Amino acid sequence: MGEDKRNEGDGEVIFIMPTNYQSPITNHPEVMPIQTLDISPVGRVEGDLDVRVEIENGYVTNAWTHAELFRGFEIILRGKDPQAGLIVTPRICGICGGSHLSSASWALDTAWGTEIPRNAILARNLGQIVETIQSIPRYFYGLFAIDLTNKNYRRSHFYDEACRRFAAFTGTSYEIGLTISAKPVEIYALLGGQWPHSSYMVPGGVMCAPTLTDITRAWAILEYFRTNWLEPVWLGCSLERYEEIQSYEEFQKWLNADVKHRESDLGLYWRMGLDIGLDRYGAGVGKYVTWGYIPHEDKYNKPTIDGRNAAVIMKSGVYDSFTDTHTLMNQSFARENLTHSWYDEGTEDWHPSDRTTLPTMNNNKDFGGAYSWAPAVLHQDLGRLEAGPLARQLVAGGKHGESWQHYDPFILDVFKKMGGANVHVRQIARVHEIVKLYRQAERCLREFKLNDPWYIKPKEKDGKGWGATEAARGALCHWVEIEDSKIKNYQVIAPGTWNIGPRDGAGQRGPIEQALIGTPIEDANDPVEVGHVARSFDSCLVCTVHAHDAKTGEELARFRTA
Repeated sequence: MGEDKRNEGDGEVIFIMPTNYQSPITNHPEVMPIQTLDISPVGRVEGDLDVRVEIENGYVTNAWTHAELFRGFEIILRGKDPQAGLIVTPRICGICGGSHLSSASWALDTAWGTEIPRNAILARNLGQIVETIQSIPRYFYGLFAIDLTNKNYRRSHFYDEACRRFAAFTGTSYEIGLTISAKPVEIYALLGGQWPHSSYMVPGGVMCAPTLTDITRAWAILEYFRTNWLEPVWLGCSLERYEEIQSYEEFQKWLNADVKHRESDLGLYWRMGLDIGLDRYGAGVGKYVTWGYIPHEDKYNKPTIDGRNAAVIMKSGVYDSFTDTHTLMNQSFARENLTHSWYDEGTEDWHPSDRTTLPTMNNNKDFGGAYSWAPAVLHQDLGRLEAGPLARQLVAGGKHGESWQHYDPFILDVFKKMGGANVHVRQIARVHEIVKLYRQAERCLREFKLNDPWYIKPKEKDGKGWGATEAARGALCHWVEIEDSKIKNYQVIAPGTWNIGPRDGAGQRGPIEQALIGTPIEDANDPVEVGHVARSFDSCLVCTVHAHDAKTGEELARFRTA
């Protein structure tokens, strides 16, 4: 009935159930039951993400995402000094700690009613921008593009070139992409003394005063990044030429205008992604959220919660693809539901700042009940929303917001012309952002006035604050409540909380769960397509994957993904 394979290297026993099993009694192919794959944890994911999918006739028909690691930063911060969040929360993530630091700082600024010098806003922005710039090549080459070398794609005529460029450790582009990703955060270190886990952003400004030498070095680092990878390897053209692209049709013309465009890493990815069908699955919930980011240095000097939307260069909002409408996003609309999460806080929809974070002591996995440490995050009126670069670019294509705020119709046009979201569109949205962020980094360096203030000492007081930004992975925010000069409550909603969260109180799937529905699985023993979908939301971790038959409980396969 099955094939017993023994891996002498690690002692694993692999039991594979053939999909065309012939019954020894009837000698006819049997109808296979629904297969269940438990992927625990997903490879190349930042943190312990487990995914369960049910497969019927070669397609995913149901899915569950479950976060397996409870960290409890909100509990750690309870009762601490209000500024403890500046030290603790950057440790939440080793890739986007600057985004957490930014949110923690703005949360205290709004609680204390501080005044922020323009230099300090620029310095905060620059740190976060270069951190996100480093994340894009690191994510693409180190986490996502490796899957393009999977043996399932050997029939693609792009396969050999993908292996030459994207193979882990040996690929030519893999090597330069991972190496070059370290350059932008050298600028962060000029401001914060180190990366990651710096705490140079503080209420009232920043604890640095860059010199002319520092700014000159930062310019040189940006230039090195552009001339050694961004233009020659990634784009195959100048930034100025790429910035001319405003629509799907113009992108197609750019692709075919020059062999350097087609053969760039972007060009190769675009063509291969279509060839292997990444545009045919991974849709998701169809609604998208961004808090907006990069506060303008002259428009958010006295930060308030209500004044933030009108003061950010990259505007906030929600894009609803079902109605093709853009609306501004307000933090008061955010809700968390814990029906399917391991917390003792009831089943109602909570505003995050009203939660107290009460983890359960018994966290047995129950896919009909609680099965994740992540809560389900939703909009009080619009339900489940996807966060991330795709959300940012879809909102950027809207005409809502202030007239001076950033507008870019390209990805929204691609989204519509390609029939909505999918793995491929999600990737092009992510990598498209790198050019505009590069330009914003240049603008920060130009706008510094080195002899002007960098910090204005605030007056501490009790109150509530909220700080938000866009991390590389999407919408991130912190709520803080201060009472008797201590943190009474602290809450964090990260991009993964939006995307990885389980079903909500109404039984609606989370964004990744929904994106997995309809995914074709060519080989249940090597479900690379599940990895594509999960990693298209941004992830990283080397791990082991197991599969079993839902009906018999027998193990189908055990294998290791890079």
